[in-house]
Amino acid sequence: MKRLFTFLTIVLLLNITTRADEGMWLLPLIQQLNIEKMQQMGCELSAEEIYSINQTSLKDAIVIFGRGCTGEIISDKGLLLTNHHCGYGAIQKHSTPEKDYLKDGFWAMSMEEEIPTPGLSVTFLVRIEDVTEQINKVFNNKMTEPERQKAAKKEGKVIADNATENTHYSARVQNFYGGNKYYLLIYEKFTDVRMVGAPPSSIGKFGADTDNWMWPRHTGDFALFRVYAGKDNKPADYSTDNVPYKPKHHLPISLKGIEKGDFAMILGYPGGTDRYMTSMEIEELINITNNNRIHVRGIRQEILLEDMLKDDAIRIKYASKYSRSTNYWKNSIGMNKALKQLKIFEKKQVKEKEFINWVNSNKKLTKKYGEALNLINKAVNERADIKNARQYISESMKRSMEIFEIAYKAKGLVNAFDSDEKELQNEIDDFRETAEKFYKDYHAPLDKKVVPVMFELFAKNINSEFYPDMYKTIESEYNNNYKKYTDDVFAISLFADRDKLYRFLENPSKEKLENDPAFIAAKSINMKYDELNDKLDEIDADFDKGHRLYIAGILEKNEGKPMYPDANFTMRLTYGSVLDYYPRDAVHYNYITTLKGVMEKEDPNNWEFVVPEKLKELYNNKDYGRYAMESGEMPVAFLTTNDITGGNSGSPVINGKGELIGTAFDGNWEAMSGDIVFENELQRCINVDVRYTLFIIDKFAGATRLIEEMTIIE
Repeated sequence: MKRLFTFLTIVLLLNITTRADEGMWLLPLIQQLNIEKMQQMGCELSAEEIYSINQTSLKDAIVIFGRGCTGEIISDKGLLLTNHHCGYGAIQKHSTPEKDYLKDGFWAMSMEEEIPTPGLSVTFLVRIEDVTEQINKVFNNKMTEPERQKAAKKEGKVIADNATENTHYSARVQNFYGGNKYYLLIYEKFTDVRMVGAPPSSIGKFGADTDNWMWPRHTGDFALFRVYAGKDNKPADYSTDNVPYKPKHHLPISLKGIEKGDFAMILGYPGGTDRYMTSMEIEELINITNNNRIHVRGIRQEILLEDMLKDDAIRIKYASKYSRSTNYWKNSIGMNKALKQLKIFEKKQVKEKEFINWVNSNKKLTKKYGEALNLINKAVNERADIKNARQYISESMKRSMEIFEIAYKAKGLVNAFDSDEKELQNEIDDFRETAEKFYKDYHAPLDKKVVPVMFELFAKNINSEFYPDMYKTIESEYNNNYKKYTDDVFAISLFADRDKLYRFLENPSKEKLENDPAFIAAKSINMKYDELNDKLDEIDADFDKGHRLYIAGILEKNEGKPMYPDANFTMRLTYGSVLDYYPRDAVHYNYITTLKGVMEKEDPNNWEFVVPEKLKELYNNKDYGRYAMESGEMPVAFLTTNDITGGNSGSPVINGKGELIGTAFDGNWEAMSGDIVFENELQRCINVDVRYTLFIIDKFAGATRLIEEMTIIE
């Protein structure tokens, strides 16, 4: 394997042949792999100005926002820009029917009005370091795949602990290229993050589910937060004594606009791709993963939306949950369509045939990689029924039946009854805090509608050998009447009513908790889920080995060509151009949209396409200030060829001078297979034009104080 691990060194000596728009590149390697091509395309920065561990660089302005998005610092006072849908949970958290920030928006007109958001954090990357050689030392040829993974994890922790000893940093070692490379990533995390501004959902979520993943797009998908620190500028828990964070670097903002062909790069945290997925896995993805998600979530979402549209209080409680659910529900619909339409299965088969022919051309290659595809195919076949059942439990029960979610979280409380009084009281206090967060966004009558539908859906689609045990109770005591069973659970259970649960916590009883019907069902669901997980782990030992060997073989086969690893929520660079596209015969999509399109889509009778009166007034008066294009129109969104995926939401789109020109927020419908195969002609990144962002902040909201602290290039 030694030769494999030198492939990155070898490519430094060779010309870049990969199309530049494709790829989520590791920052420490851009000097060797990317910068020459980037500069040919219009980048005026050096690799050191993009990523440096000794000097300030662009990477110092980029953060992990929360647990699954990207954000960027846009002022020297820690002002942070991300997507509205990334900040949606925080906006929802602070909303009430009386102060409905989801519906009306929120703008802090002074720093004193900025709202603390407990639980929200931002994380800066300090540096990335290749530790492959150190990890490889703990491997031997006799190890099974689980043993390799366990050894790598153990050694990775030692490396991470040593790297952060006597510092306030955190670190982890992550594998890349299917476990063929390892990098140490060191981070600095700030936990005092305050909400500063958000447009109303009629702007920040304009088009909602109908327009999601679609172009042309007219959504002002942005929100503003601020990072606070202790007086020493280091991370600190929330305190009124904290001050705005002074960043190492913040992004200047360009009002010069964009033209077709302009260079554009994105730095951010793409969550996950599967570019090395095989044809067998494609079938599994289409027929199990995506089909199940589409079917189950679609049914539950209809139930939720009906009540959300009837009651503002329910709408606020479920807004974030509904949005999270529909996002990847629609993604799965689009992905299945694209995978089939673009014949990705067939394309993968061609690649696999080429791989097999290459492996069979040499006995040494056959010995190293000959079993790779066989191991993958064997595992995918063996796990089909188990994976199908496990996902159905996840989608129809663990993600959908909320009463069982909170009930299962009481497991620690049950165990604490066998401990001393102090430990029991600590567990009660912790559970009460968990319950407080849960019930804030819970409506039992709505959950009660969902539960019987999900129980019946699972029973109709999954073989009885995979049923959780409580199905025996439903059959024997309720004659498979799921509604009657649900009615009894909600009538009896402590967890159906917050006040009832809190009274119980004042004088808790282990026996009463263990006999609670929701707790019994929750244990049953999770026991079956864990059982299926264990079975999958056994099968996936073969899969993981096959996957590692397959990628190792691909890297060796393509030695001399730059090969990027799959996304894994580590900071990556992607670069491309502003560009239009032709989605199908005789159809052309321009690369930019304007406020005119918002007005054309307006439908006051459809909650997805309501336009605020103030925005219409600004449009009618053409009151755009300095943010209009030369034509006099107000830009809203634009397209680039950047290679992104989930997790890149909120990422900055940066021009060749290192200036912010937009915020990435979506991909396009025609290339929803992009996580598996990058489609050169079709794949586009959808971005909010920063001029629209500033226009809304300034002219719509009147929050000029925020504009004044930014560095704006005109």
